[in-house]
Amino acid sequence: MRDTRESRLLLVLLIAIAFALITVDIRAGEESPVDGARQAAAAVFGPVEKGMSTAVDPVANAIGAVRDSGERHNRIATLERENAALKAKLGSEDQTRSRIRELDEMLKRAGAGQYGIKGAEVIAIGAAQGFSWTVTIDAGSKDGIERDMTVLNGDGLVGRVTTVGPDTATVVLANDPDFTVGTRLEKTGELGFATGQGDRALSVQMLNGKAKVSPGDRLVTFGSRGNKPFVPGVPIGEVVKVDPSRGDLTRTVWVRPFVGFSRLDIVGVVVMPPREDPRDAVLPPKPEAPKPTPTVTVTVTPSGSAGVPSKPADE
Repeated sequence: MRDTRESRLLLVLLIAIAFALITVDIRAGEESPVDGARQAAAAVFGPVEKGMSTAVDPVANAIGAVRDSGERHNRIATLERENAALKAKLGSEDQTRSRIRELDEMLKRAGAGQYGIKGAEVIAIGAAQGFSWTVTIDAGSKDGIERDMTVLNGDGLVGRVTTVGPDTATVVLANDPDFTVGTRLEKTGELGFATGQGDRALSVQMLNGKAKVSPGDRLVTFGSRGNKPFVPGVPIGEVVKVDPSRGDLTRTVWVRPFVGFSRLDIVGVVVMPPREDPRDAVLPPKPEAPKPTPTVTVTVTPSGSAGVPSKPADE
């Protein structure tokens, strides 16, 4: 349509008529004269709108489902990350508590023996310098570590230092087949020499073939001249088997180490020996044997013969 004076007048007229019809429709309410036209329009365009809605709604629903699915996926991923972080935190806290307990036990042992120690962490496990059972610790000559120093933890004897670098050191473990340490039996003081047997119990040759040894007896280090490589009094292990005496000059006993060599973490290197032999002071107290529960026996004695009533007291 060309923009002429007549077309502009027609547009204004149509707008005026539209406003007039709207005004009449609003004022008339339910009796509006255009209600019939509205119903006719609904009858004509309603099926078309329904068909369009039927065709469009599945697409819209699918789009919404995809959008919601993405949101749910993101939420699940977020929850999984939060759970993983929580588990890692809990695991870290458990490990921290475990290491604190290890450090506390080690400090108790060092205090009981009056050992001056340098704490260190095991950073590697494996063969080194030709030894079968060794660990590497994160302390070296810069920390005052020297060759042939005693190494212990909260359970007892770990081993001795063999090689020292500026920042690390190698420790040969007490269960190494080439490892030998002088031992002293708790209370009796009987002496011997313990040799590592790998993942088996330590073999201990008692110098007195007639020494009285029983399963459950405990041993500590005897100590070395100049306190190197071993300081005295460090717990070694508990006797689990005693070979029968055959009249030999020595006697073999088998000792389970107190230290778990496969789970070492925090250790202490004795950099200052004790002023005097602590003897058995570093060993923890033995648990008391449970006291037997007294048995009470009740004996019931009949007051009269069966079937014969007792006489009254006044007869």
